[in-house]
Amino acid sequence: MAQIQPGKPRRKAVRYGVPVAVAGVAAATIGLVPALADSGDPDLPKITAEELLAKMAESDVPHQSGTVKVETDLGLPALPGTGGGSRGPFGGGDDERGDDGQRGGGADDGEDGSAADPQKKLMELASGTHTLRVATDGPDKQRVSVVEEAAEYSLIHNGRDLWAYDSASNSAVHSSLPEGAHHGSDKDDAGKDGKGRGGKGGGGAHEMPGGVADLTPEKAAEQALQAVDKTTSVSVDGTAKVAGRDAYQLVVKPKAEDSTVEAVRIAVDADNGAPLKFTLTPDGGGKPVVDISYRNVDFGKPDADSFTFKAPKGTEVTEKKLGGAAGAATKKPGKDARPDLSELSGLNTFGKGWGTVAEIPLPGGGLPGPLLGDAKGAESEPVKRLLDSFTDEAEGDFGTGRVFETRLVNALITDDGKLFVGAVTKEGLVKAADAAAK
Repeated sequence: MAQIQPGKPRRKAVRYGVPVAVAGVAAATIGLVPALADSGDPDLPKITAEELLAKMAESDVPHQSGTVKVETDLGLPALPGTGGGSRGPFGGGDDERGDDGQRGGGADDGEDGSAADPQKKLMELASGTHTLRVATDGPDKQRVSVVEEAAEYSLIHNGRDLWAYDSASNSAVHSSLPEGAHHGSDKDDAGKDGKGRGGKGGGGAHEMPGGVADLTPEKAAEQALQAVDKTTSVSVDGTAKVAGRDAYQLVVKPKAEDSTVEAVRIAVDADNGAPLKFTLTPDGGGKPVVDISYRNVDFGKPDADSFTFKAPKGTEVTEKKLGGAAGAATKKPGKDARPDLSELSGLNTFGKGWGTVAEIPLPGGGLPGPLLGDAKGAESEPVKRLLDSFTDEAEGDFGTGRVFETRLVNALITDDGKLFVGAVTKEGLVKAADAAAK
């Protein structure tokens, strides 16, 4: 296979939190380059990349259960759970208020929300190694549990009911999907052909809203294959054994020279087309940024008790209302769906596919001057040394600013109060900022 030349090595290690879900956004577009599976173990019939993608699209795995290992390394320290302003299927920030303007009940439902909020758990999963137990029974029943040493965190979807339970804090969040929002009531949710990207009739962990539920090989692969264009090359590179099952290895590589992604590798079950492993490697080399893989998997029907939840006695339960937007977020993207960042208010994008950079105006016109190194801040040598320790100075036609870097997603904050972010190099961010300044 043709190799992409490594990008420039990262010079700074960022020290701010970036949810691991950005890995899925970074792998959002794909083009096709026919290639045949060659040697490998096990010995499987040859298949082209296009045929393997078709096999994945036709995959029908309505039932499954197993254990998933998630390893993430964005170049961040281990992150504790964070709160405040998070938004997800169970609400967060001011958006979690009901129609009457009041918050749901529960002792933990203060400014930071319940300790069981899925977005808080997602931040914890943005670094390190974690074990998940997953189970799926059609589009209306899923469960994802994060297994820890002395506690367990679970997301349960059963019909219209959504539960998030944190045993460590003995707290839970409950919500009800709007009428018609759960997939069992709408056959058209899978797309015009009734199949969609995730299979022709089956559900999956991706049917459950929430970033934690996205951390499965199926969901990561679905996000990576949502769109097809010429910004990416795709090939089949041998075979492998994953969770005791024979698999083909689909390799996705961006063509954008400024991309921080070297490749995405997806192990696809040779029998049923289900993704078994998802690995994203950075252009700078080293260990993968994201590695999500089944350690064991069973495609039989899980026990019905897996999807039954009753809050234990003494649990602090927070009730959250889901509005139209949250309900719509549960709808599975159709065959022709692709991310549309331009739908977000005040957001412009530059570049295409893997080289996309989003421009976001910062609230209040930007950060305080000393943090951006203006004339006043430049006089403070301690502040400058601090900024130099975890950011790079940047300049161009746009002016000057600071670049925050991880192994995958980088961000440029300009002196005039704009944020440019994407899975691109510093040079890619500067190009986008210069284009915006014209």
